[in-house]
Amino acid sequence: MGATVVSAGKKSRSSRHSPTSVGAWPLLFVGPLLAGIGLFYYYPILSNVMLSFTKSNAFGTRSEFVGLQNYTELITRPDMPSAIFNTLIYTAVVLLAIPISVVVASALELPGLKFRNLYRVLFFMPYLAMPIAITQVWKLVFNGNFGLINQALKSFGIAEPPFWLSTPPFAILAVAVFGLWSSIGFNVIILSAGLKSIPPELYEAASLDGAGAVRQFTNVTLPLLTPSIFLLTIMQTISGFQLFDALFAMIGVSNPAMRESRSLVYLFYQEAFINNDKGAGAAVAVFILLFVGLVTLLQFIGQKRWVNYV
Repeated sequence: MGATVVSAGKKSRSSRHSPTSVGAWPLLFVGPLLAGIGLFYYYPILSNVMLSFTKSNAFGTRSEFVGLQNYTELITRPDMPSAIFNTLIYTAVVLLAIPISVVVASALELPGLKFRNLYRVLFFMPYLAMPIAITQVWKLVFNGNFGLINQALKSFGIAEPPFWLSTPPFAILAVAVFGLWSSIGFNVIILSAGLKSIPPELYEAASLDGAGAVRQFTNVTLPLLTPSIFLLTIMQTISGFQLFDALFAMIGVSNPAMRESRSLVYLFYQEAFINNDKGAGAAVAVFILLFVGLVTLLQFIGQKRWVNYV
């Protein structure tokens, strides 16, 4: 009987001190963080979803419940396909910066390269600069009268090069080129960290097997760099779907090319802040959220076929 009581006491003390019975201490430490996430992230999302079922008056002061009317009008509006197409074009061009960044990051990791850190800083500087200030420089580069690109084309015999930022087929591509250029610096930093995580023993083994520099790059570097490439693919895709500031600064509202170059986020800005219809703007925001979520989900499903985790 006494042995039974002693064993029961030991079990109760051990259960009180087991890792699975720590009480409310984890919640005490994690609680403020969860409260902040819920207040500043999930609550605005839920509020935006509820707002998307309403319609405001011309001054944005009153709203009435209209159900799915905002979504119906959004899907059937004539400029919706072009906004989706422009967003996809911009995102596709920005994603081209990833293979360029792989080559640049690999070149920066070559043994014996001098001023390596200086090159990294130079590539990363555009990412740190103010986007609006950089777009003003790129507006001069794409200027139709005296821009650097058109002057170079004229020197090659092209008498009348296009006005890039005021011609609809070229305007969104010009903005996309800026997005590609500005994202290379961040990509190089992430890929450089991924390159440093590759064990040098793998390159030594490949060299002993007779693999040259090109074959080591294709058979060792690229497969082991796929987790970093996948991370950049997710981040750049989400960033591409958020296109607004570069488009707004480089093309401008009064530009005749803006009508054919609008992005999804620009539609949100137009409805919420120009037309003062917060409900319609919220519907555009929810559509962008669902669109990005679907594309990201497809990317996570597809990464099982090409991403190699060591």
